This record gives sequence, C-alpha cells and structure tokens, in this order.
Amino acid sequence: MAYSPPSSPLWSRRTTEWMVVALVLVGLIWAYDHEVTVVQAETEKVMVWSTLAALRAAAAIDQLTRHVRPGTPEQQDKNPFRLLQKLPSNYAGEQAMRDILQVPTGNWVYDPLCVCVGYRLLYPQAVEPQPETGAIWYRVGDVNAEFYLTPHADYRWFGQKP
Repeated sequence: MAYSPPSSPLWSRRTTEWMVVALVLVGLIWAYDHEVTVVQAETEKVMVWSTLAALRAAAAIDQLTRHVRPGTPEQQDKNPFRLLQKLPSNYAGEQAMRDILQVPTGNWVYDPLCVCVGYRLLYPQAVEPQPETGAIWYRVGDVNAEFYLTPHADYRWFGQKP
C-alpha cells in the first residue's frame, strides 16, 4: 500500500485549484480593464484631433470668405470656437489657464490672456509629456493671414503625434 500524506483541512488540493482559478480571473479582469482604458484614451485622442481639425477648417473657411468677399469684416475676437457654426457640447467657454482645474474633464476652453485653446484630459496618463494640470494647450496664431494652432508641448498619445 502506498503512503499518502495526511490531508490538511486548511490547504487541500481543491483549495489550491480554486486559488489558481481566482488568480487567473483577477489577471483577466486586470487585462480587460487595461485594454478598455487604452481604447477610451484612443477615443479621446481622436476626439481631440477632430476638434482641432474643425477649428483649423473653420479658420480656413473664414479666411477664404474674407478673400472672396473683401468687404467681410475680420473677426476681432481671436477665439477660434466662435468661427464654428455650432459650439461643441464640451466647450466650457473662456477660462484662464491658471483656473483649468475648475473645468470638468473632457471640456475645451479658450484663454483670452494667452490666446490659447485648452482641453482638460479625461485620460492624462495616455499623454506624453504628462501635463501637470491634466490639460493640453494650443496657442492660437495668425501669421500672414494664416491661422495655426501650436501645441505648448510635443504632445503624444501612446507615442503618436496629432
């Protein structure tokens, strides 16, 4: 007859199997959560890029309109959001850069003091360099009647530049 070690009521083979199953489940849940966060951050990146493209397009249309119709008055306000036919639902209005923490995440602002547009990030961990305030900023410029948005830093989402 073969010797079998005495079974411990606290640490049986069944308990070990359940612990392995629990560890595998925890690992799968962690991986799923990580992937969901990556997809959400990628979605935010696309939304930011499309808003910046809309601002650039609105400025180009405004410049072309003034070129075709010379009598069209130039907009005195430098806020590029005012060029859009409809303000984005996540536009929080004019806000100073120093007060960006009062803006809810996922919202755009315009700072008339620095003539910048800013976006308060939902997922700041996805952006490099890590913004201290959780916001990214683009300076609004106009050189030789050419509209441009210059980022304050070399922003990258997962290594990709807008």
